[in-house]
Formats: sequence, C-alpha cells, structure tokens
Amino acid sequence: MTPKPPSSCPASRPASGAPRPAPRPFARALARVLLPEAQRERVARLQYDDAGHGYDALGLHPDWVAAGLGAFRFLYESYFRVESHGTEHLPARGPAILVSNHSGTLPLDGAMIYLDVQRHTEPPRVPRTIVDRFVPLLPFAGLFFARAGAAPGTRENLRFLLEAGELVLIFPEGTPGVGKRFRERYRLQGWRVGHAETAIAHGVPIVPVAVIGAEEQWPQLARLPIRVLGAPYLPVPATPLPLPVRYHIHYGAPIHFGYAPEDARRPEIVQRAADRTRAAVEALIARGLRERKGVFQ
Repeated sequence: MTPKPPSSCPASRPASGAPRPAPRPFARALARVLLPEAQRERVARLQYDDAGHGYDALGLHPDWVAAGLGAFRFLYESYFRVESHGTEHLPARGPAILVSNHSGTLPLDGAMIYLDVQRHTEPPRVPRTIVDRFVPLLPFAGLFFARAGAAPGTRENLRFLLEAGELVLIFPEGTPGVGKRFRERYRLQGWRVGHAETAIAHGVPIVPVAVIGAEEQWPQLARLPIRVLGAPYLPVPATPLPLPVRYHIHYGAPIHFGYAPEDARRPEIVQRAADRTRAAVEALIARGLRERKGVFQ
C-alpha cells in the first residue's frame, strides 16, 4: 500500500504553490560528467515511490540523486578517503533510522554517509537525511538537497518515509553538533529524543553510526551572531577549506526497542531509548578513535 503523502509535500500542494521542478536535463548531464556509468546504473535500480513525473512525494528524483552522488564523489574517494566499518549492519530492505554524531562546521558528514550507504547496500539505497527547518530556505542548495532526498524533520515527513520503507538519517545533536568547538570534538552536544520517539511509534530499528574525522576537518576561530536564512550563526573557520582528514564511518548493530507504539507517548520510556542510542554512538566513537592511526590516516 502506497503511503499517503504529507500535506506539506510538493505532490499534494496546489500547482500554484508547489516548488518548480528543478531541470532534470541539467542533473542528468551533471551525473554523466561526475559519476561513472556503474554508479549511474546503481542509481537506476533505486527503489522509491514515484508520485508523478519521476518525483516522490517529498521531491526526490533519481537524476538528482545521481547528480548529488557525483557532486560529492571527489570528496568521498580522494579528499576524505572514506573507509567504512560494519556495513553489514545496514539493512537491505525495510524502514530503519540511522542515528549519528554530527560535526564539521560544514555538515559534510551527512553527504559522506549518504554516499557510503548507497555504495554498501544491495539493492542500492540512499538515506533520507532529516535537515533543520532553515535548510530548505537556502538558495539553490535547499532545492538540490530536497531533490537528492533530504526532508525537514516533521512528524508527518518521518511517518511518510518510514511507511514507504525508507532509511532515514537523523543527527540528534542538530545544528549545535555541526558548530561544536575543536575542544568539544567527539563529545555529543545534547541528544534530542525525537528519533527514539519515532522509532518506538513506528516499530522500526535504529542503526547507530559514528563518523570519525569530521570533527577535526574545519576548526572554527569564531562564531558571529549573524542569522543568515534561519541559521543560528555565521562560522569563521581557521582555514580557507576543510582539512583533508580521513573519514572512518562506523555502523553498529541495529537496536530493536521492543516497546509498543503507544509507549512513544511516555517520556520516561522515550528518554531511556534515547539514552541507549546515545551510549551506542558514544561506544562507536570511542572504538573508532582507538582504532584509527591518525587524523589523516
């Protein structure tokens, strides 16, 4: 049964209020230039619910998925030289929530997880990244992220994605994680409980994820209290570009809570579940730091 699209999504808005579809010929051309044929063929096998004209109800289109994979391919393969650990824990099918630490001044960790999951799942899957409310307001980038599969973190969007059997990527640290100072690296900055509430309500597992490397990629000199398009501040990085650190992405065993859906309305149970996911991510971070040979190795 096809899940009902969210009322706020492009497919269910009146035509006059819906965002204009991004030009797919441009995305297709970009993918042909930046993405090898074998990777484009994997994207062609992507399973999703076509709500019309090739778009799903939240705006994803495979041509833009391919363009996104191509746009970040150099960073993934050559700049950050991503290494994966525990990819056997990525579910081949069915709904699940990936929960990760977040950092980097510029949230490139989300893009690296996006590419990594696509390359290590069969049939190929891409995680639907949950983003802060200001991200869709970003010129050009907001539309690009939506077409590649990102979505604002409303309950309605999460319900739709999980009922459609999607992998959802959530960063419980939120924007404070991205902006953490160098001295705070690998220390989780708060831990929102919405991911645990959602997992319990929908009876889906959570896969803990730890990204090692991103927390050193772009130290900040300062944060200016300037709100730009809803972002809480404007970072002043120490270097013109992120440092070429090596990323290590660690996936842990899925966590099945075993609670009844109505337990999602019990704050003490939700908090207990969130504490469990936090501990799992912290354990992966500790293992990743212990096992790596250096920031650039």
